[in-house]
Amino acid sequence: MPAFTASAPGKIILFGEHAVVYGQPAIAVPVTQVRATATVTPNIGGKSGDVKIIAPEIKLESNLAALPPGNPIGSAVNQVLTNLKVDRIPACTLKVTSTIPVAAGLGSGAAVSVAIIRSLAGFLGRQLPNETVSALAYEVEKIHHGTPSGIDNTVVTYAQPVYFVKEQLIETFSIAKPFTIIIGDTGLPSPTKETVGAVRAAWEETPFVYNQIFEAIGNLTKLAQECLIHGQIEQLGDWLNENHTLLQEMGVSSPQLDQLVIAARDAGALGAKLSGGGRGGNMIALATAENTPNVSLAIRSSGAINTITTQVNT
Repeated sequence: MPAFTASAPGKIILFGEHAVVYGQPAIAVPVTQVRATATVTPNIGGKSGDVKIIAPEIKLESNLAALPPGNPIGSAVNQVLTNLKVDRIPACTLKVTSTIPVAAGLGSGAAVSVAIIRSLAGFLGRQLPNETVSALAYEVEKIHHGTPSGIDNTVVTYAQPVYFVKEQLIETFSIAKPFTIIIGDTGLPSPTKETVGAVRAAWEETPFVYNQIFEAIGNLTKLAQECLIHGQIEQLGDWLNENHTLLQEMGVSSPQLDQLVIAARDAGALGAKLSGGGRGGNMIALATAENTPNVSLAIRSSGAINTITTQVNT
């Protein structure tokens, strides 16, 4: 059996985070500048069923059988084996690497899962359809996020802009004009499972208030899709700003995120907001070709530990 490698991009949510868990739409796009990669290599002469796992970024080196229950990498492997009805896999080594920052709202967990699922299936001589890959990755997402929306595994699997509503058919769509997004990393972890849980607790306490916020975000997301389809990029910036205000009202922003958002706007960004779980992680700014360097510099000068500039293409 030859070695097999697969990779998957990161992602950012443009609109709809948190509200998407409650039935509202969200828009996410792939970030191809950062990727997770998984390579499965046969261990010639190894014992059937033995899978060695190496993940340098998280300092993991272990046999599959020795991983504790609930380990996301082990779960991704087992999801594939169960789906393909493989009782004993040929001896092999699975190496996972990633340039996607962890706990930063960039879909690192989903990208790692998708890369593993595709590489392992390929090693076993199978090519799983996108729907299956996304479904298996979603099962792993439950370990990362508790009650995930499903948007991470969807956009990472399809590697296309996605308009997503939970428990409805996936809708990929084309955008009329490319646009530039600058991602600013606060350097603070943003464990999505915790922020999603906090929002749920607040929603249970005051459902009327939070349902209004979720509905307002959903309406913005619908307007944003129309902007993207018709190439109205400047208007998109206004909706980004309004979405950030609603996320502040929801309680998932932070002083660091707000500082980077304000700096981006002051430097000429068309709009800016937090992206992902919030309370840390990343913010995003919509920039023009002319002001991209200034906006990126302003975000870094205001405390971001890193910026990624990505172009979302038609």
